[in-house]
Amino acid sequence: MTDVIAIQPGLLLILAGLALPLLGAQMRTVTIVLVPLVALALVWTIPDGPVWTFKWLGYELVPLAGDKLSRMFATVFSIMASIGGIYALNQKRVLELASAFVYAGSAISVVFAGDLITVFIFWEVMAIASTLIIMSNGESARGAALRYAAIHFFGGVVLMAGIAGQIASTGSVAFSPMHTDTVFRWLILAGFVINTGAPPLHPWLPDAYPKASWSGTVFLSAFTTKTAVYTLIRGFPGADVLIWIGLFMIFYGLIYALNENDTRRKLAYSIINQVGFMVCATGIGNEMALNGAAAHAFVHILYKAVLLMTAGSVLYATGITRFTRLGGLFRTMPVSTICCIIAALAISATPWTSGFPAKSLMSAGAAEAHMELVWFLLTGAAAGVLIVAIKLPWFIFFQKDSGLRPPEAPLSMRVAMIAGSAMCIGFGVFPGALYAMLPVSTDYNPYTGGHVVSQMQILLAATVVFFAFLGLLKRTETISLDLDWFWRKFGSLLASEFDVRSGLAWQGFASNVNQSVQRIVRTLYRHYGPQGMMARTWPTGLMAFWTTVILAAVLILSYV
Repeated sequence: MTDVIAIQPGLLLILAGLALPLLGAQMRTVTIVLVPLVALALVWTIPDGPVWTFKWLGYELVPLAGDKLSRMFATVFSIMASIGGIYALNQKRVLELASAFVYAGSAISVVFAGDLITVFIFWEVMAIASTLIIMSNGESARGAALRYAAIHFFGGVVLMAGIAGQIASTGSVAFSPMHTDTVFRWLILAGFVINTGAPPLHPWLPDAYPKASWSGTVFLSAFTTKTAVYTLIRGFPGADVLIWIGLFMIFYGLIYALNENDTRRKLAYSIINQVGFMVCATGIGNEMALNGAAAHAFVHILYKAVLLMTAGSVLYATGITRFTRLGGLFRTMPVSTICCIIAALAISATPWTSGFPAKSLMSAGAAEAHMELVWFLLTGAAAGVLIVAIKLPWFIFFQKDSGLRPPEAPLSMRVAMIAGSAMCIGFGVFPGALYAMLPVSTDYNPYTGGHVVSQMQILLAATVVFFAFLGLLKRTETISLDLDWFWRKFGSLLASEFDVRSGLAWQGFASNVNQSVQRIVRTLYRHYGPQGMMARTWPTGLMAFWTTVILAAVLILSYV
């Protein structure tokens, strides 16, 4: 161990999560509110460089190491644990709350890990904790939770194979930038990318997240995909393949989000879309783009949480998640309406909201790298994001009155939504606070006249398109089939075929065994039955003869 005394904030959250089921209701509330704030304070006590180190099996593990990138992600993870916990104070399922704190603590532990073994350990703890969050919502979520776990454990196996190969080939467990020049590093990259929600294994995200409770989905949106983005920034900055993976995620998630009728499934596809921006920026790899990926991850956690909180508040109040059954709720849910609008503006990168200074860095990074096509696609996708963003507040709160008059969300939920919305505005109005946390110092100014005007033009054009084609954008009572249809359908057919084939094979095996047993029985009966040779009465002379033969054989063998 080093001489530096520091407390790992992630472990504090994990211990708090494990203790929650043992606490009374009042103490549990105090713990949920205070522990994330203590963890946030501890994040900023972690100095640069290795803090905890020890030897294990001849390798030097670094379970705690700090720098600006890790502190930035740990900061927003702690903030999210705080506002998510406040939002979930009315949640009666203690298992969900405990799992959420373990989940958040594991994510913080990953970003402070200085070696691949520690990364893998907490990576898998995240998978287990997030599965429990989904599963805690009851029997209706069990299938989605198992499918979610299957994908993440598969990703863990891929990651572990890559890490084992990397350690064997290099003799080092250090988690540092790598080139995709070996099979093992490609496996590590694949393990990280699976957790970003990249196609074709992405359906775990829109399948499982909406199956969690109104509060569980908020936690799920914050940690898994953004921890994966952190590992890509840390491990594979500038990997060209990430540019095209990210661009595909952007447009794939955008198209499915536009077509989705379920509020939370729409936001789940929007996560894929937004994480695609971060993955693409990581692939661009220059300092501006990497700053943009980190900044976008930071602000995305906040505004996506607010969007899911407002959708969760509607679910909490009405039990409904379908756009086609909602509308006119602004009359009785004004706080939820305002917070939803603010978060929608932020995700659209509207000037003076948090999304604008973050996404501006990514576009500037593409321009700086002279990637004209990438810059054009990122800019075009920004217009599509606004169309998706407007859809949520419009169809829930402002479209044709559904006749529903639900009460506003409880106080704790409103406090969490307002806190998140305030940060969405605060980081937009004061981008310096966001830029001060960036992994590389920058003097970039997003609020130049030309940049603000061009962004407003894009947003205005997208708004006109939305209302011009509003009739086409109205949803119907349908579901969207995704790539998981193939393995669900194929899996069902495979299971059915396996059942039939295994049944026939067992019948054949049982028949062969039965026939063999009958042959053995008949043979034994033929020799040992009443008429068998072995059951006959032998003459005394014959018995004496064979006894003499055996004794002679023994005598001969004794002299050999």
